[in-house]
Amino acid sequence: MAESDDQWYYCLKHHRAEQGKQHWVGERMGPYPDKATAERALEIAKARNEAADRRDD
Repeated sequence: MAESDDQWYYCLKHHRAEQGKQHWVGERMGPYPDKATAERALEIAKARNEAADRRDD
């Protein structure tokens, strides 16, 4: 079953939150539950990476 188009993604090509799968998977991050969360995608990814790096130490 395909995901619905009401989910939000962060577009790495346009540097903005967009609703639906408008771009190739390599150009988007998500899905996120809402626009506000999608807008924070890079911040969320950075925090997750930092947490993973701390676990690796």
